[in-house]
Amino acid sequence: MSLNIVVLAKQVPDTRNVGKDAMKEDGTINRAALPAIFNPEDLNALEQALRLKDANPGSTVTILTMGLPRAAEVIREAMFRGADTGIVLTDRVLGGADTLATSYSLAQAIKKMGKVDIVLCGRQAIDGDTAQVGPQVAEKLGLPQVTYAEDIISIADGKATILRRIESGVETVKAPMPLVVTVNGSAPDCRPRNAKRVMQYKYAVSPSEKEKLSDELKALVDKRPGLNLQEWSAAFVEADPEQVGMPGSPTKVKAIENVVFTAKENLQLENNDEQIENLIKTLIANHTIG
Repeated sequence: MSLNIVVLAKQVPDTRNVGKDAMKEDGTINRAALPAIFNPEDLNALEQALRLKDANPGSTVTILTMGLPRAAEVIREAMFRGADTGIVLTDRVLGGADTLATSYSLAQAIKKMGKVDIVLCGRQAIDGDTAQVGPQVAEKLGLPQVTYAEDIISIADGKATILRRIESGVETVKAPMPLVVTVNGSAPDCRPRNAKRVMQYKYAVSPSEKEKLSDELKALVDKRPGLNLQEWSAAFVEADPEQVGMPGSPTKVKAIENVVFTAKENLQLENNDEQIENLIKTLIANHTIG
């Protein structure tokens, strides 16, 4: 049984290594100060997609990402690990989207793809931590959804058997296909890059990236159709202009405060009871403890 698998992947700033230059004065992210990475939990989702592909010969894995043209970097990364191709949903009118507008745009792109058997994505992105986009995509597509997935055990008779990790433990559920699945970070890590696939797809580019290539590399890309990634616009996926970008985003940020913890004072202690006792008294006196 071959499957048409879609993985939603996001290129995010590496918020795990935030420094004092991470935010601009206007409260927006200083993306130049933070490296762009593949959203970690989307990599867990990719691994589940690749396992389904391995278990179901003839299946294809398509990466769908929304963002700037440079977001094609996550598609290449996924292709190095086993994905087949990818689409960058990019358009100026999509800028400033909250989760509602983002999920609408992604749902429109998935509809444009035609028949899809399963849509996978990470539980949440590290630059927002809302865990809303996956469920909202399912709602807009009118598909069943399984959240907090840790393993897709099997697919048979038009149903997926999925192990979920929830607060009270684990549970196994069955859901009819097509469906949307969000994957936990506790799921198996994604497999590493494959050296042969790196050599095969390192020149896979989107149309925007292709324009910047040398004539020699453009000729190479033209000779190998598998190197041509797709770029879709809001108009191409027939998105309603009032439901994308800023117009389609009811979430409004009132204020952002940049809090950076820095060490101003330090105290060195010798290994003796008197100094440790004095430290404890000081901490109790200034209400740090106690």
